[in-house]
Amino acid sequence: MKIAIVFGGQSFEHEISIVSAIALKDIIKENELQFIFLDAGREFYLIPESEMKSKLFSSKDYKKYPNLFLKNGGFYQKGLLKEKKVEADVVLNLVHGGDGEDGKLASLFEFFSIPYIGPRIEGSVISFNKLFTKMFAKEKGVKILPYQLISKNGERKIEFDLPVIIKPLRLGSSIGVSVVKDEKGLDFALDVAFEFDEEVLVEPFIEGVKEYNLAGCKGEDFLFSMVEEPQKAEFLDFEKKYLDFARTKQVLKADIAQSLEDELKKVFKKIYLPLFEGALIRCDFFVIDNEVYLNEINPIPGSMANYLFEDFENVILNLAQNLPKQKNIEVEYRYIHTIQKAKGK
Repeated sequence: MKIAIVFGGQSFEHEISIVSAIALKDIIKENELQFIFLDAGREFYLIPESEMKSKLFSSKDYKKYPNLFLKNGGFYQKGLLKEKKVEADVVLNLVHGGDGEDGKLASLFEFFSIPYIGPRIEGSVISFNKLFTKMFAKEKGVKILPYQLISKNGERKIEFDLPVIIKPLRLGSSIGVSVVKDEKGLDFALDVAFEFDEEVLVEPFIEGVKEYNLAGCKGEDFLFSMVEEPQKAEFLDFEKKYLDFARTKQVLKADIAQSLEDELKKVFKKIYLPLFEGALIRCDFFVIDNEVYLNEINPIPGSMANYLFEDFENVILNLAQNLPKQKNIEVEYRYIHTIQKAKGK
């Protein structure tokens, strides 16, 4: 199968997306890969696999490679005599944050009838906004922590006892996230979060809470990763999540009872269906007093959470072969003809 990996985007998580794409280059080996870079100016470039190195992007040398455009059926590059299509059976959306996870790319792929792995439009909107995620989970009967929404120009009064955790409303990768333990740190933490978003979400911070991550998708059937128990001092900040992992590549499988693993998978399925069909997502859970709580939905997890799967490439292949079908609506102009006939025109 030919897989085109789209990465980059106009996002605070642009560089993380590049790291993810480089990681998959060494993970997906049995299928042919194409790499399509979406730069901060929202231009697409076809990057040779041999050139997939971080310096190419930081130096802007990627601009010497073919510029691409979208049209019905896929990506194309202009030629001297005719357009040339980028051969791909499926596109893998690996753009973290804005453009990739907020629904922009999903809209483009669906508009141009391009088969793709990634969250659909509604799933993108729901998971990109942490407030919408909370509301969605409640409607699905999934437990969540209490929360408060604070706007940049609104009152900075916290409803919870300290400590609390403060998160930009529409951002992932723990960017702009702070744990506040005393009043003197509150304004600074809010200022940091408001650098990234006009609204922030505040939640109680629970010391020592058990946290588990589970990735998966629905191909022919549900395909799940192992359950990971992140190791962290307080919470997984940007450096712990990406820089430490890049150095160690160690993942700790959770030592939990089968009953808890089954419950995590049950809650995952509630979240996944039907909005996330076609995507490989990761759900981050808390377990408090033996009850499972949803923390966040990661619709395009870092490096596609490949490190959590025993056979990641076959998971992607299975998913690619079982994508949801877009309904084709045939326009017959029956109503216009009826109206014209009634009017005698």
